[in-house]
Amino acid sequence: MNPNIAIKVKSGPSIMLASGNWFDLLDPWNSTFTIVDIAQGLSNICRYAGQCKKFYSVAEHSLYVSEAVENYKLEALLHDAAEAFLGDITRPLKQLLPQYKEIESNVESAIFSRFHLDLNARAEIKRADLRVLAAEQAQVMPEGTDYWARPSNIRPADIEVRFLSPVASRERFLSKFLELTGAPPMLQF
Repeated sequence: MNPNIAIKVKSGPSIMLASGNWFDLLDPWNSTFTIVDIAQGLSNICRYAGQCKKFYSVAEHSLYVSEAVENYKLEALLHDAAEAFLGDITRPLKQLLPQYKEIESNVESAIFSRFHLDLNARAEIKRADLRVLAAEQAQVMPEGTDYWARPSNIRPADIEVRFLSPVASRERFLSKFLELTGAPPMLQF
C-alpha cells in the first residue's frame, strides 16, 4: 500500500475519515464512524457539483430539509449522510452508475441502522427535499433553474440560503443533532 494515499483495501475499498477511522465502502455496517465524521464530510461538500453562485454545503442543505419536515427531523437531517463518505454525485451522473446507487443504498441503510432512524420517514423527507431543492435552486443557481417545480406542484420551502462556511455548517449540523437527540457528538477532532 502506498503510504501517501489514504485508501486501503482490507475487506473492501476503504477511505480514511478525518477522525482517523476507516470507512469500508462495501461494508459500512462494520465501519467505525460517528456523527462528527458525517458532519465533517457534509460540511465540506458543495452541492450541485460546485456549479452554484457560492459555496453551499450539503450540511447546510440538510439543516433546511430538517426544518421543512413536520415529523422525522433527525431522519431529515441525516437524509444525505451517505454523501459524507461517497460525495455528492449529481443526479444525472447517478443515473449512469447503477452500481453507485447500490453502494449508496447500502451506506444509507447502515447509517439509518446506526442512528436508529425510522425507514417510514423516506416519503415525507423526499417531499421536503424537493421543496428545499426548488427554493435553493431559485437562490443559488441561474435564473429559471427551478422551472420544474411549478408544473410538478412543488411549493418551494420557506428557506433563505445563507452560504455558510464549512466550519459554520459543521457546527450548526452538530448543534441540530444535539438538539434532536440530546446526545453529545463523540470524538471531537
